[in-house]
Amino acid sequence: MKHLLSISDLSREEIVGLMDEANRFREALEGREIKKLPTLRGRTIYSLFYENSTRTRSSFETAGKWMSADVINLSASSSSVKKGESLKDTALTLASIGADAIVMRHPSSGAAQLVADWIGENGYPTAVINAGDGWHQHPTQALLDSFTIRSHHGTLDGLRIAIVGDIKHSRVARSNVEAFTALPAARHIGARLLVVHDIGDDIVPHAHSSAVLPHVPAAKMLTTRDLGHSALTRDAARRPARHMP
Repeated sequence: MKHLLSISDLSREEIVGLMDEANRFREALEGREIKKLPTLRGRTIYSLFYENSTRTRSSFETAGKWMSADVINLSASSSSVKKGESLKDTALTLASIGADAIVMRHPSSGAAQLVADWIGENGYPTAVINAGDGWHQHPTQALLDSFTIRSHHGTLDGLRIAIVGDIKHSRVARSNVEAFTALPAARHIGARLLVVHDIGDDIVPHAHSSAVLPHVPAAKMLTTRDLGHSALTRDAARRPARHMP
């Protein structure tokens, strides 16, 4: 696995393997006065965010530094994007100067896949990690949610999990459904704004969260941060990245 673009790209075994590896890192760091492991020593990670972020961006930066990587943060507001540089030019520039990985967030669905394709076409070994693209995917959040639930309950096999919020517009919900389906767990969706019935064949939809929350041991509560858009970026979140320069 070179890139991490979508939960649907991962098998059950790969998801479990990533959670097991994360648990080993957590155990290795627990109790250390200096939280450093040599795992990514000598590696350079670029954080490329076209949307504002606090939790996701700082989490990636912290994890990279704990693994001894050199982490360089870039934002669209302070880069050559402000001068009209395209996503393609930005990504290929970072790859050409030696980025081992690019962690990216973008308001357009499919942007991470486009970057991975451009990098591959030009022969660069850079890995692309999708930190959220429009309404499409947020695979690392789904892995973290799955890891957290498993840490508390021991397993996700057969566990009933509720996802509550604006399901249709949430990249987090979409990625969570795919992760929980692969593991597998029973999904119950209660939406505050909109229930979408075609997000999965074996999901039980509920019009109100009160119908399901008292009956499940775990729940993912979506917030406006999880929607992958604001009123100003709704069109960009819906629009496929192939229409971008």
